[in-house]
Amino acid sequence: MEVEYHEEYVRNSRGVQLFTCGWLPVATSPKALVFLCHGYGMECSGFMKACGVRLAAAGYGVFGMDYEGHGKSMGARCYILSFRRLVDDCHRFFKSICDLEEYRSKSRFLYGESMGGAVALLLHRKDPAFWDGAVLVAPMCKISEKVKPRQLVIALLTQVEDVIPKWKIVPTKDVIDAAFKDPVKREKIRRNKLIYQDKPRLKTALEMLRTSMYIEDSLSQLPFFVLHGEAVTVTDPEVSRALYEHAASTDKTIKLYTGMWHGLTAGEPDENVEAIFADIVAWLNERSRSWTLEDRLRKLIVVAPGKFIDGDNGADGEGQVQGRPQRRRRGFLCGLTGRTHHHSEM
Repeated sequence: MEVEYHEEYVRNSRGVQLFTCGWLPVATSPKALVFLCHGYGMECSGFMKACGVRLAAAGYGVFGMDYEGHGKSMGARCYILSFRRLVDDCHRFFKSICDLEEYRSKSRFLYGESMGGAVALLLHRKDPAFWDGAVLVAPMCKISEKVKPRQLVIALLTQVEDVIPKWKIVPTKDVIDAAFKDPVKREKIRRNKLIYQDKPRLKTALEMLRTSMYIEDSLSQLPFFVLHGEAVTVTDPEVSRALYEHAASTDKTIKLYTGMWHGLTAGEPDENVEAIFADIVAWLNERSRSWTLEDRLRKLIVVAPGKFIDGDNGADGEGQVQGRPQRRRRGFLCGLTGRTHHHSEM
């Protein structure tokens, strides 16, 4: 199926210009919407391009945003002052797409890889009734006790995080070497200049640690599919198994892939990647449907009784992304600020 690619810059409530992109099937309306949450140091237009193209070719509308400081977005490189801000930016952009008239009846799925799994879980927690499911690929949902820093080290770093928050002082192994099995794909990823490959900044590392401890019980009734390589050293497959076992959801699936590494969709041999996406598309196909307003209201009552229907009452004190559209223009994105490009991918 032919796929059309679009990209656009939007500006968040703090005035930071953020890069957004997406893939749509050309010949048909998408059967559902999938929102990409990329991993730490990664980006959407290059690293997650194959994911966007594959899912769009399977009939899905796929949308992503580079977090502040990541990829083509503005901000200090790979500096996460607060996960709350990052999640709020994603929530506002993703929701603005869902609010477009032609997409209001579509199912809405979150797709998170590695740290993006944590972002997806926090997006669900922010508005549990809004989302219809999540695909979590080797998610960072808890820091394994095997690699968690000692409490004394955490306490010392916490004492100076507001003094030297952007300092690159956190020691770490080469994640690219540890995450991506195929040597050719590994070198292609290493040559991607949009991917952050320096040491983690102090504040970023602490925010990731705190977030992983906070989201352990975040799934509630969300249908979800966890995929994890059994040979992973970056994120612990046993943590994904525990997430699956403890989640209250009655619609939950887990699949552990023997011999596969962390980068399931970008770093494995082609035949493994094909198998991964076949599983993801099959899971999405079984749960994609058309929603009426009555269906949405009924779900809201069941999942989040008493919650504002809008799902974002401004409690975080930060405004909406400027200029949310009331109708669709030729490009599918918000048209808030900046430029839009669109062309055929396949």
